[in-house]
Amino acid sequence: MDVISPQKMQLLLAEYEVFLTGLSHRTIDAYMRIIKQLVLWIASQNHNRGEFYPAELTGAALKDYIAYLNLNGYSSTHLARVKSVVSGFSCWLMESKGILSCNPTSGLSIPYSFKEPTVELSQNTREILLSLVKRSSPIRTKAIFALGYWAGLRVGEIAWLRISDTSVNSKSGSMKVGYKTGKERSINLIEAARLPLYEYIYLGGRNQNSPYTITSQRHERLTEAGIHRWWSNLKKQAIPSEYRLIHDVTFHDLRHDFAVRMYKEGWTLQQMACYLGHVTKDGTPSLTSVARYLE
Repeated sequence: MDVISPQKMQLLLAEYEVFLTGLSHRTIDAYMRIIKQLVLWIASQNHNRGEFYPAELTGAALKDYIAYLNLNGYSSTHLARVKSVVSGFSCWLMESKGILSCNPTSGLSIPYSFKEPTVELSQNTREILLSLVKRSSPIRTKAIFALGYWAGLRVGEIAWLRISDTSVNSKSGSMKVGYKTGKERSINLIEAARLPLYEYIYLGGRNQNSPYTITSQRHERLTEAGIHRWWSNLKKQAIPSEYRLIHDVTFHDLRHDFAVRMYKEGWTLQQMACYLGHVTKDGTPSLTSVARYLE
């Protein structure tokens, strides 16, 4: 079986990135991120020490990967995009490189899962999640959870948060988020969000050479897939009676719950829209977007 080492895979991906020239920078970035996450997942599943075997990019493997993403809370829209991106990459591997003999996306169906958005978590659910985080030893766990639960950040905003845009100390904290979406905003952090992040940055073993705030052991940042995987593993630490109450809570639900709690604290819809990044194309707060959290 032919094997592609991590170094050769990087060259192959760089070549494909050049092939995509003509698409927008944001589109290319999204496509490459999806492909890299798939390649890493396949390599990790088969214990190949980071090596990628093209023959393992099969319809069955892709079906398992889609099921994994679905289980970890990714939307049907995102799953369909993954299929489309992988199909294009596979065609290139077949036609330009002669690496694949068939397209693994052929005949692949995307599961459609409708989930009513969890607007407000129950107090019991909150206490279970807070207890899990409190019992967890890694300081990074407390920091990531705090950014979702106490600051309402999206997974992508945490994954791409830059250390140069993160300013925290023992008494105050602020950050600039959303640069990857083209809707940057500056927010102040309440103490419950600031202190865990401060401890992680200065005491928690963060990779000091990385330009990103939340890092992983292998890469300069913790990816979106990595955060979803971390969230799933955190919930699995609950005892069975607790897990039954939290197993379907997604990380994004923390953002919804944050909005509800802040509204009850007296925030206006305009304040919430600005803080959460719900703005129209002309930069005005989108009140209808945040109002959905309160229905």
